[in-house]
Amino acid sequence: MSEYNPVLPREAVERSFAKKGPKQYTLWIDLEHCIGCNACTVACKAENNTPLGVNYTTVLEIEEGDFRDAKKTPNVGVTFVPMPCMHCGRPACQAACPVGAITKRPDGIVLINKDKCIGCRYCAWACPYGAPQFNAEAKVMEKCTLCVHRVDKGLLPACVTTCVGKVRFFGELNELTAVMKEKRSRSVSITVAGANTNPSVQYTK
Repeated sequence: MSEYNPVLPREAVERSFAKKGPKQYTLWIDLEHCIGCNACTVACKAENNTPLGVNYTTVLEIEEGDFRDAKKTPNVGVTFVPMPCMHCGRPACQAACPVGAITKRPDGIVLINKDKCIGCRYCAWACPYGAPQFNAEAKVMEKCTLCVHRVDKGLLPACVTTCVGKVRFFGELNELTAVMKEKRSRSVSITVAGANTNPSVQYTK
């Protein structure tokens, strides 16, 4: 992984946009090497100055193993799964918002306009990934923005730059997919039964 710069050259992104239509900025996360340190969670919280109880990204711990034979020591492992906003191709949060406070930019980043948000939490109920968070102090909904304020300046999201294991990659989905498939044999996206949201965040293991 060390030889791959986690941000794609701007020229490559623009080439992809020109050839393949609307672009979709996203994250690609390598689960095989994630150590669950939560540096991404801390960096995100510091970058966005979120209040207590509001985390734009979290890390799930999923136990894996075979417990069927009580006579044998179970072969148990833990997979750490970072969970940011999926910046879906068809955002359920956007469809659920009654005041049009949620928009999807031409580059695929899904944002909540806090000036329009009325804090009804419909987006939180609609999102199958638990991304929208209610800020009780401001009485509005918030979520991961892929650090849009940094991206617009040509910088990486804070979670990417802080990742200890260098397992988080940022770029345009089509370009990033092509690069990562050469380096990783299997990729998956997290989908929820009955949800047709087309999540953009990809995982490899």
